[in-house]
Amino acid sequence: MGRYTLNKLFQYVLVLVCTSVIIFTMVRLGPTDPVAVIVGGKQTSPETIAAIRHDFKLDRPAIEQYWIWISGMFKGDFGTSFEYRQPVSYLIKERLPVTAGIVVMSTLLSVVIAVPTGVIMAVKQHSVTDTGISLVQLILVSSPPFLTSILMIWLITIYAPTFSFTGTSETTWEFIQRIFLPSLALAFSMIALISNVMKSGMVEQLHSQFYMVAKAKGLTNARIVIGHCLRNALIPVITLIGLEVGILMVGSVLVENVFSLAGLGSILVNAVQKSDYAMVQGVTMLLVFAFMTISTALDLIYGLVDPRIRLKGGKPA
Repeated sequence: MGRYTLNKLFQYVLVLVCTSVIIFTMVRLGPTDPVAVIVGGKQTSPETIAAIRHDFKLDRPAIEQYWIWISGMFKGDFGTSFEYRQPVSYLIKERLPVTAGIVVMSTLLSVVIAVPTGVIMAVKQHSVTDTGISLVQLILVSSPPFLTSILMIWLITIYAPTFSFTGTSETTWEFIQRIFLPSLALAFSMIALISNVMKSGMVEQLHSQFYMVAKAKGLTNARIVIGHCLRNALIPVITLIGLEVGILMVGSVLVENVFSLAGLGSILVNAVQKSDYAMVQGVTMLLVFAFMTISTALDLIYGLVDPRIRLKGGKPA
């Protein structure tokens, strides 16, 4: 187990380091000069430009800039935004609740809808109900979140114009209203995926020897399905949910922009357009860090629970 843990932690650190290098390099390949963003496109003297480059450490060698950024992150310092002239860590902290709220609500909606749906599909396998749900799942998976978001806004505007999903939120209820639609749009594809995994697990349980023995003992079908089969079938679903949370954080960037929400998504898109190096690096690295942390934590937990998944060279040990 110790070797397995060290291997996973090494992979975790290696991916974060390689990703940070790629992010740092890619943001500097853009055509926009960050100094032009800082001065607002106004004509500026060479002395002022030199002073700005010095203040933002843009006159340093690339390797030194990278080291300043990486070492600063360990202290909670993500740098200063060129556009907003504020610390990136402050801007992230200010907008993170919206993104986190969308991810949490999207996950809850997915689980609440997908788990019962998967159970129903398994119990009624090969029936009209199973076929109908599978068709809906295909549609949900085929529609990207940003397109689903646009369609939802169109439908709400026509059929429920009084439903409020824009503007600021001052109360918890208003906040939930603002993030409900983007969370639902983001959850649709996840619902289809989780329900399919749930169905596969339940079908396996319903054809197991344990199910036959429980049936022979006179237990009701509902008691067997809910009390025993469901618990065993949830194990792969829990793994999938953990991985999907990281993916949802990235997906929330798209739906936030469609719904004009002040989350990490809108500020990231604006930072990319304005070549705001520090902001792009900080937000992107945060998303990668969240995804990799969740993924690695799940690997370690399941390696502890089930020795069979401790891998060596991609094959069972």
